[in-house]
Formats: sequence, C-alpha cells, structure tokens
Amino acid sequence: MSEIVSGRVRGPRADAQRNRDHILDVAEQHFSQHGVTGSLEAIAKQAGVGVGTLYRHFPNREELLAALLTARDDALVSRRDAIRAESANAAEALEHWLDAMTEWAGAFDGLPEPLRAATTTSSSPLAVTCQGFITDTNEFLLDAQEEGSARREVRAVDLFLASLATSWVRSAAMADEISLPALSSLTRSGWETRA
Repeated sequence: MSEIVSGRVRGPRADAQRNRDHILDVAEQHFSQHGVTGSLEAIAKQAGVGVGTLYRHFPNREELLAALLTARDDALVSRRDAIRAESANAAEALEHWLDAMTEWAGAFDGLPEPLRAATTTSSSPLAVTCQGFITDTNEFLLDAQEEGSARREVRAVDLFLASLATSWVRSAAMADEISLPALSSLTRSGWETRA
C-alpha cells in the first residue's frame, strides 16, 4: 500500500513489497500446477502469509491474475512489435498475432475463461488488458482487410475470442497434437478471403 507523506506518494514498505513479490512467485507456481481455479488459501499457506495478507495485496482472483500476466503482457507486446516488423504481408502478420495471443492465453490452465469474462465487463482488472489486445487485433485485421486478404465482415473481438477458444483446447481431454494447428487453420479459413 502506498502512503502520502508530506504531499509525496511513498511506495509500499519493503516488507510489504517482499510479501507481494513472494505471493506472486508462489501463485505462478500454484496456477501452473493447478490452473487458475487453484485455491487462493493454498497459495497464502504456501507463501507463508495469512489469507488476509494475500487479499490485502490482491482483493480477488482477477487482481492476482492481472498482476501475474503483467510480465507476459510485456512479452506479448514485444512479440507484437516483432511480428509487425518481420511479417511479409498483413495476412501473415494477423496469423502470427493470433497464434501469439493463443499462446499468451494458455499461460495457465483455465485462463481463457476469466479473460473471456473480462471482455463483458469494465470492472475486471483483466478488462483493460483484453481491450488493449482486441485493439491490437483490430489493427492487424484492418491491415489485412486493406490488403484484401481478410474478409470485411470479420471483427477483431471475434478473432480475440477465437484465440481464447483455441487456447482453451490445449487442456481439453480430447485434444491432441493436431488440435491446435487444426483450430488455427479453421480460424484462418474464417477470416481469410477466398482466392
């Protein structure tokens, strides 16, 4: 928690920052093993802090997920910039961007669902992240539409949701090594113009 001292904002105390960072490290491991529905109480116990301490730092699961995704968001933004610089054309750039979002949304088992839910509300801390990536998707899509390689009726929000759905398949019991590429191909056939 920040404090206002003599008109200046002072950052969190060092021990509070250490607790927060440690909770994030433990949550990263816990969600990697148990998915995003893993117990917050178990995370607090594993981190050696009380549940109240966890909730002081992260009032709900979405706040914790948003904090964990911050580093991944930065990596996705870097990847977005590389895709723009390295792609031969707008269709290729859009395809690579959708693949990058699918990978990003698969950071933890079950993550696509809270991300999907965040697209329907502005109160979730994940909503801003999702909206930013929908905006990025729209830029890639508009470039492809202008190039004539993407259909005009396709919407960025639908492509974002398709990436979440494709990412969700990673953990589906019936999925195999062919499932992800097959879904990516189906998605592309849905947005790509027919020759």
